[in-house]
Amino acid sequence: MKFLILIFTTALFFSCSSDDDSATVNPDDPSNLELNILSYNDGTGIVVVSATATNATSFQFFMGDDASGPIEQTTGTYEHTYVTYGSYEIAVRAYGPSGRYLEKSQRTLVEAADPVPVGNGYSTPFSYEGMELVWNDEFLGSSLNEEDWSHDIGNGCPDLCGWGNNELEYYRPENLTVGNGVLTIEAKRESFEGYDYTSSKIVTRNKQAFKYGRIDIRATLPKGQGLWPALWMLGTNQPVVGWPKCGEIDIMEMVGGSGRENTIGGNVFWDSSGTTDQPKSYSLSDGTFADEFHVFSIIWTESEIKWYVDDNLFHTFSTTPVDRSEFQEPFYLIFNVAVGGNWPGSPDGTTVFPTQMQVDYVRVFQEK
Repeated sequence: MKFLILIFTTALFFSCSSDDDSATVNPDDPSNLELNILSYNDGTGIVVVSATATNATSFQFFMGDDASGPIEQTTGTYEHTYVTYGSYEIAVRAYGPSGRYLEKSQRTLVEAADPVPVGNGYSTPFSYEGMELVWNDEFLGSSLNEEDWSHDIGNGCPDLCGWGNNELEYYRPENLTVGNGVLTIEAKRESFEGYDYTSSKIVTRNKQAFKYGRIDIRATLPKGQGLWPALWMLGTNQPVVGWPKCGEIDIMEMVGGSGRENTIGGNVFWDSSGTTDQPKSYSLSDGTFADEFHVFSIIWTESEIKWYVDDNLFHTFSTTPVDRSEFQEPFYLIFNVAVGGNWPGSPDGTTVFPTQMQVDYVRVFQEK
């Protein structure tokens, strides 16, 4: 694992006592306190603090965030996970048999991993035999194309708080950016309008809709407990007939945490009773969907829908039964990163914010 060794930027070195502030020399006092900090730059928020001191019997670690008070250790090594990127003042006290201690501090920067270069990972072609490109967005500008996309704003309240899933985020346009050839949706731990998290959700509703064809979406996914990125579709008649009668096609959704970031699912919902196909999943043999770009695809015809990851077929669903007529109608696209909810559960102390989903392109092909 890559790491960054941070050179001391601030070093305070002094001796004091919990009982006696005198300068009396005691042979049982600690001495020669040395402090080293390793800050991993892989987006995990993990920092490892190592301290050594002559005549030390125990150490206290002060990590500089609200989540932790002093951590008592008999050894001089402590691993800590920060839940928010930023600059932190870390202090370590080395205690000797006398009960007196030395303290040394250092400021360290905990940074997100660098964005995945857009050239890394799988790509699909710009054309397919027997098909034509009918719509696409390559996200080459500096802002979202509002001729094709709109923002869903808020938490769905009062009609559908948590968007029906008890999600914990508030969707804001400010959490979405376009630049360097990618669209980025960023989920943050921040207080806004009474919610503890923010994110973004965009839709092509009333602007772009499609019936049948191949849809390719090239993206990287966030990781962390409680995160729920999704690339999906709803029938255009949803405002009239409601969900699930409008039909739903989940091109890709992922539940973060517990080592699940190597697995995505594809699924459908339909019928007024809320019938759902049994979701099928696809798992990477190595790494996670945050490591590089992957292409999530469906091929949707009058008779079936097929799901692919990097052109690997993992699910097929028949749309021919009479009670599945929803899938013979136009659908619109939705991109979002949910935080919390009935399925993923809430973020915990291992979830590091902010975190991102990047989309390189979306392309829709239909038969000529």
